[in-house]
Amino acid sequence: MTKITQFINISKRLYSGATGKIKAQKYVLTKYFQGEPKESDFKIVEEELPELKNGEILTQAEYLSVDPYMRAYMIGYKLPTDMIGGQVAKVIDSRNDKYPVGSYVTDSYGWRTHTICDPNKPRLPGVMPLTRVPDISPHPISLALGVLGMPGNTAYFGLNEICQPKAGETVVITGAAGAVGSHVGQIAKILGCRVVGFAGSDEKCDYLIKELGFDHAINYKTANIQAALKAAAPNRVDCYFDNVGGEISHTIMSYMNKYGRVAVCGSISSYNDLKLPKVTIMQPAIVFKELKVEGFLVNRWTHRWDEGIDMNLKWIQEGKLKYKEEVYHGFENMVKALNGILRGENTGKAVVKVN
Repeated sequence: MTKITQFINISKRLYSGATGKIKAQKYVLTKYFQGEPKESDFKIVEEELPELKNGEILTQAEYLSVDPYMRAYMIGYKLPTDMIGGQVAKVIDSRNDKYPVGSYVTDSYGWRTHTICDPNKPRLPGVMPLTRVPDISPHPISLALGVLGMPGNTAYFGLNEICQPKAGETVVITGAAGAVGSHVGQIAKILGCRVVGFAGSDEKCDYLIKELGFDHAINYKTANIQAALKAAAPNRVDCYFDNVGGEISHTIMSYMNKYGRVAVCGSISSYNDLKLPKVTIMQPAIVFKELKVEGFLVNRWTHRWDEGIDMNLKWIQEGKLKYKEEVYHGFENMVKALNGILRGENTGKAVVKVN
């Protein structure tokens, strides 16, 4: 049994003795990651929360998100620092009429069990909005961290605003079986595109084709990428949604049509590397094919956040958008879950059920 597991088992409680006050547990990063994140990079800290003030709510985490960006972003914080991340939380006490007890919200509370916040407090531009989760039954509330949350909006806005695909065009996606990639491919199919996905196993490729309707799926670990791409996209590539970076991106971009569009969403292939890997220079393809290459962060569209959620929910209700979740169990397994997605173990969105 690890120290983290022992700590959780000892301190998993809501109230601190006779005071009746909430005690929250949270992950605090104390060491910058070297290679894969480790449990020893964190401490779990327990803190007593104050009484609620007017306008505030007290939430209890039910599902926590693990996403590749977490591995990359933490180098930008001064240590020690609370671990970042989104969560679906239940309101368990409230002094805000808009958020009654029993309702659910999503917000970037980080890896913690309980949080006090004021939903009416103004946020800085680009900061993710606190969102009250609508009634999405019979679907699980955890979708607010996936297709109806940040990954879903990343797919929706990244594809539509950056790539701007047109019916009949060919869209290629790396990391295609992940939370964002699987969603991007389905939107592209809804828009009438030919869709080719790259994933890391034959099982994932079968899922993309048989369940999600991709036209082709290529196992990048076993295929000759250049030959497989030519066979799957005989008319070359018009739009490339890049989740992984690395050498595969050079191969795809070199095979694009003139005036192709590239949405650079992430670089998961290098997140655990101690030094950035060297790849073939991409500028010749960008220049001679006159490609549009644009990186993006989804918080660019916080002012349109509900638009993405509403459209993705509509597509789910119409049966046009499918989803899959990889559910880990236990607050003590946050690091395990994060490493799982960095290794590509998940199909669809990975979440951690706290209890």
